[in-house]
Amino acid sequence: MNEPPNILILGIGNVLWADEGFGVRAVEALAGRYRFGPNVRLLDGGTQGIYLVDQVRWTDVLVVFDAVDYGLPPGTLKRVEGAEVPRFLGAKKMSLHQTGFQEVLALADLLGEYPQHLLLIGVQPVELDDFGGSLRPPVKACIFPAIELALEFLAGFGVHGEPLDGNPGRLVDLPDPALSLDAYESGRPSEATACRVGDPRVLAAFGGA
Repeated sequence: MNEPPNILILGIGNVLWADEGFGVRAVEALAGRYRFGPNVRLLDGGTQGIYLVDQVRWTDVLVVFDAVDYGLPPGTLKRVEGAEVPRFLGAKKMSLHQTGFQEVLALADLLGEYPQHLLLIGVQPVELDDFGGSLRPPVKACIFPAIELALEFLAGFGVHGEPLDGNPGRLVDLPDPALSLDAYESGRPSEATACRVGDPRVLAAFGGA
């Protein structure tokens, strides 16, 4: 009897920068609606970069949700598979020291433990430069279509999620409930209350406010 493949479903990105959080929000929504077997891990990879390499080395099948600069109209959802995946990963590095996921894959390959199957499900962002902002509506609308693409792909490996039927579960590798999409959107201040592009006192000094 063949062992089932190890499967990692990974969301990467930064929920604090508008559409950059798409990958994390997609895996969060998936975990809230489906339960999988012990060979499947759902992980909020955030901006952990190189620290994800052991997770990648463990997996046979890697599914990644991310905000991706495809050069397509904003809000466009697109899947990329196999050898094409690395060149599309990461719409934007949020700092100069952040390791891109391309480097994580390259290191896993160098160590001789590279996933046999890769799928990237990405959305073209509408807005990234909004600190404290949430997903823009066209990007948010792509979450459930992205999940359907992932489930369709996993079915090809005989993996089917068990619907939770209104009783959402939560895996330990996902964000604290305080950072969930609903809590984040209801708790964050409005743009009128909190300037999200810089300190208004500094902007005023330079004639920007």
